[in-house]
Amino acid sequence: MKWILTTALILSSTTQYSAQVIDRAKQPTTNKQPAQPVKTPASPQQPTSPPVFILPKAPAPLSPVSGRRTGMGSRDNCPAVSTPLTALVPFQEEQKVGKQTNNSIIGTVEGLTTLERPTFWFYIPYTKNLSNSSAEFSLQDSAENDVYRNAIALPSKPSIIGISLPSTASLKVDNTYRWYFKIRCNQETASIPVYVEGDIKRINLDVRLMQQLAAANEPRRKIIIYAEKGIWFDALNMLAQIRVSNPNDASLKKDWQSLLQSINLDNLTMMPLIKLPSR
Repeated sequence: MKWILTTALILSSTTQYSAQVIDRAKQPTTNKQPAQPVKTPASPQQPTSPPVFILPKAPAPLSPVSGRRTGMGSRDNCPAVSTPLTALVPFQEEQKVGKQTNNSIIGTVEGLTTLERPTFWFYIPYTKNLSNSSAEFSLQDSAENDVYRNAIALPSKPSIIGISLPSTASLKVDNTYRWYFKIRCNQETASIPVYVEGDIKRINLDVRLMQQLAAANEPRRKIIIYAEKGIWFDALNMLAQIRVSNPNDASLKKDWQSLLQSINLDNLTMMPLIKLPSR
């Protein structure tokens, strides 16, 4: 009887073990680690770096004539000002022997654009309260023919103003133009006005840059691209127009400060920004 019970127990254990082996054999062999929680890819982030202008490599002067980004501190009976008349344009100072005798430094004042009718921006320290004052903006082609000339109304307070070309004036591709902005604080005198001058050239975009701009899904990204590629007027115009419409936007103020600081115009970053109609 004991022998029978022992044999039965042995057979039962063997059958149970065989079943376990068969079950394990049916399971697929794998060396994978335990599954980890799947992380959802982060959505693409908008660019956080503000626009910074990069001067094109080895730029050749657009014209052999020097420009002037800032006007004299006080000329033509104009009142003294802490910040002079200034054109918002990149500037490269000429290397000259000797000491500058005034704060109106001469050098290369120029910028590129793809626009047929860009807007030109200037800081004007003088106001319309000056009696007998006048201001004029003019644009000439390489043969010194007037493309546009018009009187400009001075602002009610020192401000950065934008002057746009009308439908009757336009820039041709691959042509260089000379612009002038002059202010006379007293028209009754024959002395030299306070003035700034420089060059602008219209260019075509290459295919690669056109693709980058087409892929940019917001104006801010386009501004950054224009600035990085050295196309000054397009970056400035787009950002200035947006700022005029949104003067209290903190992010736009930061971008404006960055763009002006990149061409060493830190002193203008907090100045009021307006766009005046031609007079």
